[in-house]
Amino acid sequence: MITRRSLLAGSALAVLFGASGSAGAQTGSLPWRNWSGRLLAHPAGRFAPATESELIDWIRSSSGPMRPVGAGHSFTPLVPTDGHLLVLDRMNGLIDHDPATLQASFGAGTRLSSLGPALEAVGQGPLILPDIDRQTLAGAISTGTHGTGLDLHSLSGNVTGLRMVTAAGDALSITEASDPDLFRAACVSVGALGILTEIRLQNRTAYRLKARNWAAPIDEVLENFETSAASHRHFEMFPLTHSDYALVLAIDETDEPIDNPPLSPEEEAAFGEAMRAWMDIPPGDRRPLINGLAEQIEPSVTIDASYRILSNVRSNRFNEMEYAVPREVGAECVREVLDTIARENIDVVFPLEYRYVRGDDLWLSMDEGGDRAAISVHRTADQDYRPLFDAVEPIFWKYGGRPHWGKVHSLGHSELTRLYPKFEAFRAIRAELDPQGRLLNDHLKKLFGV
Repeated sequence: MITRRSLLAGSALAVLFGASGSAGAQTGSLPWRNWSGRLLAHPAGRFAPATESELIDWIRSSSGPMRPVGAGHSFTPLVPTDGHLLVLDRMNGLIDHDPATLQASFGAGTRLSSLGPALEAVGQGPLILPDIDRQTLAGAISTGTHGTGLDLHSLSGNVTGLRMVTAAGDALSITEASDPDLFRAACVSVGALGILTEIRLQNRTAYRLKARNWAAPIDEVLENFETSAASHRHFEMFPLTHSDYALVLAIDETDEPIDNPPLSPEEEAAFGEAMRAWMDIPPGDRRPLINGLAEQIEPSVTIDASYRILSNVRSNRFNEMEYAVPREVGAECVREVLDTIARENIDVVFPLEYRYVRGDDLWLSMDEGGDRAAISVHRTADQDYRPLFDAVEPIFWKYGGRPHWGKVHSLGHSELTRLYPKFEAFRAIRAELDPQGRLLNDHLKKLFGV
């Protein structure tokens, strides 16, 4: 049986390329790679503080470039530096929680895979999580990482407080009440304002979710997408390229008992075998085969704790481009992306992803100023993503798309200034907090016109 679960599962646990969580400082040119393996750097050294005071002491006693690193899951070169990497792995875990407000504070290096269990242990549940659980909390909010839901903000939109150490070694406690501008800048900052050490999140009582998966014609799903998104807590689709079908996912809250059996070996292998079969056929000839396979996909239902439904382990490595376009043009944009892939016979079998995210007022959020439709395209890590990404990126620009900060894009300062009303205000705060540019690398200099 082919299901969405078998699509998202991998055949083996991938090796995570990233920074070591070992204690203390390391010097030398030990290479660093990101999760997908595409980005390579030779930092002068690494420092892995266990406490905020250790971080402050190191910053004040050092000089030169430095970049924070979490799980290395970004596909854009936010981390690479020839200076020092500041590894946040040891600054992890639940720090405190408030049962009255249902808020909780975590170390910035906490992996998202650890967030749900820690909250469940104190009777809380996350309002939202992204669909991949590899990232650190700091990395996720710094890049505007989000989940799915017409009434749900990105993970950054649920932040109620931050602690951050600046490039000068000053520790700041930031809330919307204490400094509204700095708070709205720091919640999505691409690590350009300082090193996050602690993050406080608004949560809710622990809860369970029921996920229903099925396959349906793409045009039918898009035609009813507004209604479906309003009818479910989470609703998204995964259009299969070179086909007329999409995998569909609807998630709602439930009191039903947990029912989430592990994948059988047959289920886990099913979609991978199908994808390998597709790749043996020229892209222009795949539609009948993929349509036939999609029609055989059986609906499935899974019930579990919220965090187990919202996030998945993606074992197979890939590279990704994602743009968020205004919600009202989302369907038109995704249709043009699919038509372009088909017309140009681009050889890709990885499904797209299409979903809604609620608007917010965070300065560098993709969703600043109004609801957005997020559209993602992927290539497996061993394939050249350029034919696909180069073909679809101009389509995203045509519809006013904003790039996900952690996903591949080619924009720089001049384009970003036009897309984000508060971009110049963010640049001013960045220059004030880090006048020497210690936190900048070549990629960030391009983004901020330095």
